[in-house]
Amino acid sequence: MPRPGAASRAHRGVLFLDEAPEFNTRVLESLRQPLEHGELVIARASGTARYPARFQLVLAANPCPCGNAVGKGIECRCSSLARRRYLSRLSGPLLDRVDLRVEVLPVTRAEMAASTSPEPTKVVACRVAQARAVQRERLAGTGWHSNAEVPGRELRSRWRLPRSVTAELELAMDRGNLTARGYDRVLRVAWTLADLDGAGSPTVDHVGLAFGFRVTSGLAA
Repeated sequence: MPRPGAASRAHRGVLFLDEAPEFNTRVLESLRQPLEHGELVIARASGTARYPARFQLVLAANPCPCGNAVGKGIECRCSSLARRRYLSRLSGPLLDRVDLRVEVLPVTRAEMAASTSPEPTKVVACRVAQARAVQRERLAGTGWHSNAEVPGRELRSRWRLPRSVTAELELAMDRGNLTARGYDRVLRVAWTLADLDGAGSPTVDHVGLAFGFRVTSGLAA
């Protein structure tokens, strides 16, 4: 019988894959099912096993094999073909299930010398807890507890946003720059941003920021 792996052990937690493009393609592609349904289904001749696997996936990757293709990329010695091959290991269908894509630039000397202190973790944690409480109250009686669990059809019906708010997303879909799955995922992120801001529902700015998280990096949208 199959045993629970890393994905199931990360249930209700975080699954972090460092140097993600270095993982076997089959391993990466196997993450698509739990990211979509929150569980892993393994079929064998003797039967089928189901394991819970609703986790937050965090992928880290260098911009190229040598890791120097940042900023102007002057120090990078990788060919354009090598860069494409490296990042293409993260397939489009997998990336379509990744909500936030953030390019992390090297820390500059000016930033290291800055006297300003970052926001304390305790303050951030408090804001997150308040946002989660708002979500639980809004979703009370539905069986869902967070925005990430709400099906897309519900976001587009029960909590439908005005067309003036989602116009950018609809245009992106018409142009082929956003999939139907990506549309729903942008809505979930927009609702979360609104909850963090203490807004009653997402605004144009929340939707725009959520959409921006999918297209600002060098990875496919």
